[in-house]
Amino acid sequence: MQEPRISAVLITKNEAANLADCLESLRFCQEWVVLDSQSTDDTVAIAQRFGCTVINDADWQGFGIQKQRALDAASSEWVLSIDADERITPALAQEIQQAIRSGQADGYFIKRQSQFLGKWMRHGGWYPDRVLRLAKRESARFDPTPIHEKMLVSGRIAELNHPMLHYSYRSIEDVLAKQKTYALAGAAKKSGTGVSGGVAMALLRSGWTFVRLYGVQLGFLDGRQGLVAALAKSQETFWKYLATAWPGDRSR
Repeated sequence: MQEPRISAVLITKNEAANLADCLESLRFCQEWVVLDSQSTDDTVAIAQRFGCTVINDADWQGFGIQKQRALDAASSEWVLSIDADERITPALAQEIQQAIRSGQADGYFIKRQSQFLGKWMRHGGWYPDRVLRLAKRESARFDPTPIHEKMLVSGRIAELNHPMLHYSYRSIEDVLAKQKTYALAGAAKKSGTGVSGGVAMALLRSGWTFVRLYGVQLGFLDGRQGLVAALAKSQETFWKYLATAWPGDRSR
């Protein structure tokens, strides 16, 4: 019987620092689709060197739509959606291959083990961070939301045991850059939904975010990184609700 094929699908923009290690961890796949949004570094050259199918796309419409475009370009029976700052360990690769051979499910959640400023996080909502990333291509699609997009799968869904590694925030610069990106995209997502913003709401929501992550979800057990992570998420929440009230020009 022929082994099921897997297409790894990625969206990228200026991911030269991450992409080679990510693709190296995907050697077990049979196809690699990279949809690139006008990178100005060596991202495209790295993808081509690894034998990826590279699609250049200047029409950015948010994470969900971009990932759907990458999925649409895949040709294998199974698709594995992954970000450039994520890695599939050998143990997880073997489990993925066993799972798709079993025919027991149409999609699989994968746990994410995330690193924040050099520390593998275990609390504060960081782990286990279950994400639906592996599915039969014909059963999967992405919701079109601009941020925090999700893969949607029709059929039976199971969960894999081994975690995927996520090198998400390597420096304070990463924290600040992603904080701005997520805050503005989150505000854009909430605009028109009737969700109120403003200073009072921003203070209330950001304060509760810090209490929930650092206290209720035991973020303090992750030491100083747990404190910084909770503060960063709280600030992101503050700017998101403030930007909801004062949208301004988000194109810059």
